[in-house]
Amino acid sequence: MVDTLMTLAVIFTLLGSLFSIIRLVRGPTPIDRIIAIDVLTITAISIIVLLAHFGGRFIYVDVAIVYGLLSFLGVLAVARYSEKGF
Repeated sequence: MVDTLMTLAVIFTLLGSLFSIIRLVRGPTPIDRIIAIDVLTITAISIIVLLAHFGGRFIYVDVAIVYGLLSFLGVLAVARYSEKGF
């Protein structure tokens, strides 16, 4: 049962990545592209956590947390720049 749920999690994560790549390429505005990049970072974090679970290497969860914090700071910087500049 757990393996089935993990397989579904991988499938949905890859589908989310595919849809966000499509939005990144076809996005009519820069804000759409920024959001697509943010979604891609979130799905990358999910993939890192799933790899940590499948591989039994839970040190990767720490890597995912650091990557999430850096992604959050990057999105804040881009949002501030797009709002009024540095």
